[in-house]
Amino acid sequence: MLVRGLLLPHAWRNLRAAVPTLFSGFRYVSIQAYNAPEEAPRGDPDLIAQITAPRALYPHHIPTNTLQKLLLSAGSAFMSLYDPYRHDMIAVLGETTGTLALRSLREKMSQDPEGAQILHERPRICMSNLDIERFRELPDGTFGREYIRFLDVNHVTPDTRMPVKFVDDQELAYVAQRYREVHDLMHTLLGMPTTMLGEVVVKWFEAVQTGLPMCMLGAVFGPLRLSARRNKKVIELVPWAVRSGSNARCVLNIYYEKRWEQTVVSLREEIGILPSPTIKV
Repeated sequence: MLVRGLLLPHAWRNLRAAVPTLFSGFRYVSIQAYNAPEEAPRGDPDLIAQITAPRALYPHHIPTNTLQKLLLSAGSAFMSLYDPYRHDMIAVLGETTGTLALRSLREKMSQDPEGAQILHERPRICMSNLDIERFRELPDGTFGREYIRFLDVNHVTPDTRMPVKFVDDQELAYVAQRYREVHDLMHTLLGMPTTMLGEVVVKWFEAVQTGLPMCMLGAVFGPLRLSARRNKKVIELVPWAVRSGSNARCVLNIYYEKRWEQTVVSLREEIGILPSPTIKV
């Protein structure tokens, strides 16, 4: 039983609205002593403001305390293992457990000229910012053309990525959002589809690159969902993904919006992605 009174009422409503399926199976009760008072409590006005009205730092941000993050982490980790296709739960897990990794990624970006420019300008990869028709007219083999081909074949769009909600730092939230939005670009560069096998390979690459706990979780437990035949392919593809992730420069330091006309082959070489095994995925 989850005790509703442990969470501030406004936070409870926000969390349930954000991830309703996470809480749908829980039962809870109200504790009158924890209900928000009708009138403002007495005391330090600044402290009261921090307690009663947490400030959203960016669009979609939901402020949470340590206990709330622990509950979200535990619930989303369970759901991610139970159903690896639950991208919403994987997203929540990454936001509530990845603070240290996000800080490390921000540091890598700030120390790289191209990465620092991305942090400053904060570009977004979304349908409203992409000239899809121009990409379709690019020659085969160019990054923009192959990216659109990936989206078409796998029936996905960059707008299907959830916005970041639970990262309590505006710049770290952008780093998390940037990682989320370049995920499909990693599929394109690695030549991996959105099947479970393809996701496992990409997650191993990203786990080495980012150190994000959610990537490590998917990389380790993903193969458990694969058949024996596909696990044989994992044995060949994962070492390549790990070597490529170790060899490549930080993938968040690439201003992909300026590389659409570059060939995939030359971009792979520039980043440091090793030639892939000749295995049909």
